[in-house]
Amino acid sequence: MTLRHRLCAWLLSFAMALAIGRTWAAGEDMVTLNFVNADIEGVVKVIGKITGRNFVLDPRVKGTVNIISSQPIARPVVYDVFLAAMRLQGFAAVEENNIVKIVPAAEAKFEPGRSHAPNDRVETRVYTLKYVSAMQLVPVLRPLIAPYNAIAAYGGSNTLVITDYASNLGRVARIVAAIDKPKGNEPVIIPLHYASAIDAAQILGRLFADAPQQGAAPGLDQPMTLVADPRSNTLIARSDDAQKLARLRGLVAVLDAPTSAAGNIHVVYLKNAEAVSVARTLRAIYMGDSGSSATSPRRESAPVATPPANQGGNSPMSVSFNSPSASPEVAPVPGIIQADAATNSVIINAPDAIYNNLRAAIDKLDVRREQVYVEAMIAEITSDKAAEFGIQWQNLSAAGATDSTARGFGGTNFGGSGQNILGISQNPALAGQGLNVGVMRGHVTIPGVGEVLNLGMLVRALETDSNVNILSTPTLLTLDNEEAKIVIGQNVPFITGQYALSGAATTPTPFQTIERRDVGLTLRIKPQISQGGTVRLQIYEEVSSIDPSSVNNPAGLITKKRALESTVLVNDGQIVVIGGLLEDSVTDGQQKVPLLGDVPVLGGLFRYNTREHAKTNLMLFLRPVVLRNAQSADSIAGERYSYILGEQRKSAPASSVMLPDMEPPTLPPYSLWNLPR
Repeated sequence: MTLRHRLCAWLLSFAMALAIGRTWAAGEDMVTLNFVNADIEGVVKVIGKITGRNFVLDPRVKGTVNIISSQPIARPVVYDVFLAAMRLQGFAAVEENNIVKIVPAAEAKFEPGRSHAPNDRVETRVYTLKYVSAMQLVPVLRPLIAPYNAIAAYGGSNTLVITDYASNLGRVARIVAAIDKPKGNEPVIIPLHYASAIDAAQILGRLFADAPQQGAAPGLDQPMTLVADPRSNTLIARSDDAQKLARLRGLVAVLDAPTSAAGNIHVVYLKNAEAVSVARTLRAIYMGDSGSSATSPRRESAPVATPPANQGGNSPMSVSFNSPSASPEVAPVPGIIQADAATNSVIINAPDAIYNNLRAAIDKLDVRREQVYVEAMIAEITSDKAAEFGIQWQNLSAAGATDSTARGFGGTNFGGSGQNILGISQNPALAGQGLNVGVMRGHVTIPGVGEVLNLGMLVRALETDSNVNILSTPTLLTLDNEEAKIVIGQNVPFITGQYALSGAATTPTPFQTIERRDVGLTLRIKPQISQGGTVRLQIYEEVSSIDPSSVNNPAGLITKKRALESTVLVNDGQIVVIGGLLEDSVTDGQQKVPLLGDVPVLGGLFRYNTREHAKTNLMLFLRPVVLRNAQSADSIAGERYSYILGEQRKSAPASSVMLPDMEPPTLPPYSLWNLPR
């Protein structure tokens, strides 16, 4: 703007000021403002004279202002009109120490100000949020703030810091208050005074799950979560639908009403636990011991058990309750706990307070118990090596002589009947296994024995090598804290006593007493699952077999037995070795003729040598797997089922030209057999 234009504008402003001054002097409280293309500096001087304020202009504040009032306005409003005109020009007023500074609006946020300033003055305010996140609210409010003003979020205290015009900050405050509210799905707690929270939760849960909200579009019905807290006997509900919560409160008020009778009959159907055991536990809780009321230290206030009418599996188990708050003079309140094994349910007849406590205990006892799948591996490797070599001599030519002439007789013989040269002479079929080479010179008759071979020399050589590899993998599936047992073997009779006839006795027919015992593999396991995922196993494992050499033993059978009994702690799915046997033995035997057997080289004709090496490796392994749900049990069953199905298919006989094809029986596919029926 040139000096000429500035001078004209100043003169015009001065003239307007004189006109305003005259108008103001005439009305004292009313002012008429008329500025047309008036310079800002001149307008500020006029406004300062009217309002009595001191103004400081930033050098960057330049331009003209148009203010036209068709009617006189009150003097207190003049300052607000001036601030509105400055805001339209991009300037803002900041008050500090009774001085009004006119600065560009972008710089106003850096200037301190007072909170009671007019609406068109720039302010900085802090908003503390309670429910929503300040970080998430910044993108929502940013479009509502002037571009040259600031908005920031501080996550430490969840606050918003906004700098803007006072009038706009009032609108922002209302928006923040509307957004910063608790969510509609906050939990609602409904206490019950008479009814059981567990029973009410089951009834109301089915009711609200089956009945959709009226008027709701398909798929838009808001679900409701309903949980019972047995300890405080309250219902905890959560839903986004306020109408559902209101209907829930109305139904709870109807259900939670006192009954006219002192006690009610309630039937609680159990899903997992055994009703007889649960009823016995509940009786023990209120009797203070395991069931004997005569020895209970709380007999005055504890339930008194009513003995069952019979001892069958369906015998009633009842108990009478004494009210804990009743005085000794008050008669006890009758109550009954009875188990119905046929329907696996517990029948309770007791006052509401006692029933609520019992119902809470039943809910904790009637839970699905975890299962344990135990794989046992018994690996046994046995290696036996034996060798024997010997030479025997015999002269039987003089054994059958009948005259009195003196003749020589002698020889060497070692070993048993199948190895001894004399035994083989009597019966050559008794010759043992291995290489048997002999020199025979006809037959000879021995008095009292008969005719035998005249076997003069016998050479025996035998070497045996046997390896045994046995792998047994029994598996067991059992409930937590329940013992399981598997027996794989034979039930063998053992003679325990006998009675026979003697002499001319006229006793009845002789007899024997026997006892049958299991011989084979026996495995007993009782698992106990801890909260940390480990499994405590009580184990008894036995591997027994009959000694083949004792089959025809008159004294009875001899069994070989390897047993182990232990308690171990194993992680879920971990393999642990619980026992084993490593045995290595060497036996070296020699039979010889004294002195002659010690002669070098030639002494071998008078010796019989045997050697035996036995080595046994036996290891027992266990691997427990915790099955916490039905899916885990189904996966293991499917794996074992597929394995057996594959083995059946492998055992199918090969096709033959001469023989007809026969299809072996096999299991159906697991996917078809496992279909729900």
